[in-house]
Amino acid sequence: MNYTEALNYINDKEKFGSRLGLEVIGKLLELLGNPHLDGRYIHIAGTNGKGSTSSYLTAALKEAGYDVGLFISPYLERFNERISINGEDIPDERLAEITKRIKDKIKIMVAEGYEHPTTFEIVTTIAFVYFSEEEPDYVVLEVGLGGRADSTNIIEESLASVITTIDYDHIDVLGNTLEMIAYEKAGIIKRKGLVITYPQQKEARRIIRQVCSEQLAELIEYPMDNIHIRELGESGGRFDFLYEDTLYEDFKIGLIGKHQIYNASLALMTLFTLRDKGLIDIDDGQIRAGLEKARWKGRLEILRRNPTFLIDGAHNLQGVQTLVDSLKGFKYNRLILGIGILKDKDIDHIIETIIPLADEVVVTEVDMPRKMEAVSLAKKLNGYNINTYIEQDIEKAIAKAYRLANEDDLIVFGGSLYLIGDVRRILLESY
Repeated sequence: MNYTEALNYINDKEKFGSRLGLEVIGKLLELLGNPHLDGRYIHIAGTNGKGSTSSYLTAALKEAGYDVGLFISPYLERFNERISINGEDIPDERLAEITKRIKDKIKIMVAEGYEHPTTFEIVTTIAFVYFSEEEPDYVVLEVGLGGRADSTNIIEESLASVITTIDYDHIDVLGNTLEMIAYEKAGIIKRKGLVITYPQQKEARRIIRQVCSEQLAELIEYPMDNIHIRELGESGGRFDFLYEDTLYEDFKIGLIGKHQIYNASLALMTLFTLRDKGLIDIDDGQIRAGLEKARWKGRLEILRRNPTFLIDGAHNLQGVQTLVDSLKGFKYNRLILGIGILKDKDIDHIIETIIPLADEVVVTEVDMPRKMEAVSLAKKLNGYNINTYIEQDIEKAIAKAYRLANEDDLIVFGGSLYLIGDVRRILLESY
């Protein structure tokens, strides 16, 4: 099996849909020798901020000299991004070789009457096998969907269960109340484990506390009052952080937006706590350097200047609100918005949040079956009295945005991670 054949095999399993539950992946991993039991995991769940929090943790641990595995979902430009060690994506040949082994085991389990694993179960298994064989010191493991029944939750223990901000998303799967969603996210909490959480809305906070009590887990919540923001701008931010009785001054981050300071603070709390417990050996300078070096593609990322071209993977209402707040830190004349959304998102509220900021809108389509067609999306903008242009092809949408913009304008493309992955690739290859 070569790399292309491996990708075709993995992606072909989309016809099996998604499945919440651990029985199938558990059987597959058992046939492979239970590679998931080997790792030292920092498990990350939440609605928004998982990726950037993972990036901060990974960068800091790497700065301390550790080999660090990272598993993320989804990828932005290339499949291999989902599985990496020290920032290096899994090589094509290793991906193909591991996939071949997994395919052979799947044949056995299906013959025994088990359901066929889904794409995500297969990808998660590839990651566990790869990390088991490469033996990184730590693995930062990002949940795919929810937590309780997510494939990554097959691990039996973790150094810490880290829960980023919780809000409404995937309500058709996780539930239509904040309590229900929080309960699923809190499913990664392990018996007598360590839980470190972002300051949550009261409904989510109550559920997390309840689950921690039931699991006899130690819960650490950092209060917003521990953070003093010194500076926010187009190149990142600076902040002070109070940990216990010590004030750590002037941390610098290169990621843009107030929310990234809060995500960095969640990573800080995790690193400080693990250090205090003797689970990692890292000094203050290494933590500072790691936070400053951390990067996360596609999240408030500036790709070009004159005009400034910004992409952001805001794909739910909370993410769009964060984007809107972050744009207040930018200096520009007019805002040219490129937008493409999946049809199962909260489209009306996303539109009413972002569209009033725009001076011109270019509507495009995400290249996947769940897309909202550009024509249908454009119709939803009829009541906003704004110039709207329809370009179904993403490359043409980018070109149109450039034609509309002057040097002192700001171009923003967002609405879907799948959209900005294509935008990023096209822009870096062709402009």
